[in-house]
Amino acid sequence: MKIVLLGPDGQVGWELQRALAPLGELVALPRSLADLARPAALAASVLALRPDAVVNAGAYTAVDQAEREPALAHTVNAAAPAALAQVMAGLGGWLLHFSTDYVFDGSGHLPRNETAATGPLNVYGHSKLAGEDLIRASGCRHLILRTSWVYAARGGNFARTMLRLATERETLSVIDDQIGAPTGADLLADLSAHMLRRAMADAGASLSGTYHAAAAGETSWCGYARHVLKQAATQGLLLRAGPECVQAVPSTAYATLAQRPLNSRLDTQKLRDTFGLTLPPWQSGVDRLLHEILPTTLIGKP
Repeated sequence: MKIVLLGPDGQVGWELQRALAPLGELVALPRSLADLARPAALAASVLALRPDAVVNAGAYTAVDQAEREPALAHTVNAAAPAALAQVMAGLGGWLLHFSTDYVFDGSGHLPRNETAATGPLNVYGHSKLAGEDLIRASGCRHLILRTSWVYAARGGNFARTMLRLATERETLSVIDDQIGAPTGADLLADLSAHMLRRAMADAGASLSGTYHAAAAGETSWCGYARHVLKQAATQGLLLRAGPECVQAVPSTAYATLAQRPLNSRLDTQKLRDTFGLTLPPWQSGVDRLLHEILPTTLIGKP
C-alpha cells in the first residue's frame, strides 16, 4: 500500500507522518514538491506516484488573510482538492481530506451532524465547503473529516499563548461566546489512520463520505483558557494571572476581518458508530499537551 501525504510539516501533517507509517509505504511531499497553489502540477506529481491513497493535510488556514486573498484561498482549499480527487477517481484510490466547522453559520446551540445545512460566514469557510463539494462531485472514494479548534504541541497554539500572557499580565480577557471542542492534531492523526485502514480494507466504498471528528465535550475559549491555567498552576507554573483572573468577553470585544461562528459544536455520532471509536474528552488531550509543553525553567520548585 502506498500513501501520499500532503502538508507533512503542518500541525496535523506532522502527526500523520507517525500515525500513517505503519499502514504501508508513506511518501510525504512537502510544499516544495507539491504546492496546493498549483493544482495542475500537484495532480501530475501525485499521478506519477500512483498511490493507493492520498491524505491531504495541507490547506490555506489564515482565516482573516483569506478575506484579502479569496482567489488564493479558493485555489488551495477547493481547486487543489478537486484536482486530487480527479486523480484518485482515475486510480480507484482513496482521498482523505480535512475540512472545518467553518462550513456552518454557527447559529443555535446544538451540535450539527453531517447532514445539517451549511452556510459559511467567511471566505475561508466558503473555500473549504467548495473543496468538499468538488471532492464529492468527483466520484472518488473519500473520507472528509470536519474538525474544529485544532492544536498541537509543535509550533504556536492557544495554550502557549495563554501561558505566556498569564506570566506577563494580572488579568486576561478571553472570548466566551464561541463554543467548540479543542481537538489535538495527534488525535486527528490517529483517527485518520484507523479510518483509512478500515476504508482501504473494505472491498467497496461503503465507508466513503463526510464525518465530523472532534474531541468530546465543549467549552468556550474562556473556559479553555481557565482550564489551561488551572492545570499549569497545579503543575507548579508561577502565574501572575490565575484561572480566576480570566475575564469573559464577547466576540465583539475583538475586531477581526473575518466573522467567526459562535457555535462550533460538531455531532460525532456517525464517526463513532461507523468505526467503533470512542472520542476522548477535550480536557484529556489538553492536559497531555500541557505536560509536554510546560517549560521546566518556569516551573516553581518546592
